[in-house]
Amino acid sequence: MKLIKSETKNNVLKSMMKILDKRRKEIIEANKKDLEAFTKDDQAMYDRLIVDDKKVDGMIQSVKEVMEQDDPVGKVIEHRTLDTGLDITNKTAPFGNIMIIYESRPDVTIEAAVLAFKANNKIYLKGGKEAINSNKILEECWHEALEENGLEKDWIKLLHMSRTETQEFLKNPPEQLDLIVPRGGERLIAFVKEHATGAVLVSGRGNNFLYVSKNADFEVAKKVMLNAKIDKISGCNALDKVLVDKNIEDFEGKLKELQKLFKDNKVNILVDDEVSKVLTDEEKVPSEDTWYEEFLAMKIVIGAIDGLDAAIEKINHYSGGHSASIITTDKNEALTFMEQVDSAAVYHNASTRFTDGGQMGVGAELAISTDKLHHRGPLGLKQLVTNKYYVLGEGHVRV
Repeated sequence: MKLIKSETKNNVLKSMMKILDKRRKEIIEANKKDLEAFTKDDQAMYDRLIVDDKKVDGMIQSVKEVMEQDDPVGKVIEHRTLDTGLDITNKTAPFGNIMIIYESRPDVTIEAAVLAFKANNKIYLKGGKEAINSNKILEECWHEALEENGLEKDWIKLLHMSRTETQEFLKNPPEQLDLIVPRGGERLIAFVKEHATGAVLVSGRGNNFLYVSKNADFEVAKKVMLNAKIDKISGCNALDKVLVDKNIEDFEGKLKELQKLFKDNKVNILVDDEVSKVLTDEEKVPSEDTWYEEFLAMKIVIGAIDGLDAAIEKINHYSGGHSASIITTDKNEALTFMEQVDSAAVYHNASTRFTDGGQMGVGAELAISTDKLHHRGPLGLKQLVTNKYYVLGEGHVRV
């Protein structure tokens, strides 16, 4: 992979910011074509599809934030000189070729590409057909910025392929794919994992849990869970399941408070067998599969749980490994929960909606990884590099 000077990369990003601003009307008009063609049968996907002035401003801000970050390539991770005289330096290096497959959100065409490019990677962008017009014009903007600074357009390439063609591309790519990131639901992730020959980093699936301890400040619990549920239902960091400790004071009264809270905010409620004895008019969880499901809708499950250990066990069994929160006034209990729950982000008295590159101080993100190799959580600029050993000798041979 040819290394580009930091100054050149930043100049491309400066150009891109100007081009996005200059062409914002064209971008919004192209997006209107996508919105008009969309059936609106999936409200969460429709929300993610919208590009307006505010969204274009967000794209420009994402480019600016990445431009202002240090170049992540060539950083010394470790240096040592051995007794043999060998001089060994471990440095950060580009992955090479990254492919991201995503649905609906045109702003991913900006955020993914800007991160990959600044980290000196080429990127293949495979957006959904529902955003084709929006993505095409954003690719044009990228190519204009690259050519303006004397670089080839193939650093950033939008793929126009059917499902069958994508399957074949994954199996037999034209050049080695060093990292493939499916950013979407279960079916997309399963499709990519089945057909890809390169390394796949799973992201985008939520199914997030919140545990209300017997030691919870219940007003804090209500505030946090409402924000986590309704702030943005299309976010992979939105809340899906609430577990209420049945040992909490006035358990039945508190369940009725939650019922009112969610009904007042037009959230549909599903309940487990224990909670259904109190909230008798609510629909029961239809099957165990529901506990594994990410809703991306105004829907929530309320279940009863007997203590911290049972809550941890249930979350680890059913959650997507994305985000989980405990509401408690007991710091030791919170620490136990955070250490033992196996999720990319764990929270104490805070909304799961903070699992986001910008909110966590990482900046723009390629995705939220729920994998353990090579990184969990927001994939920002610093996470889009691998490493390489530089070994300097003077005719050294191994004996």
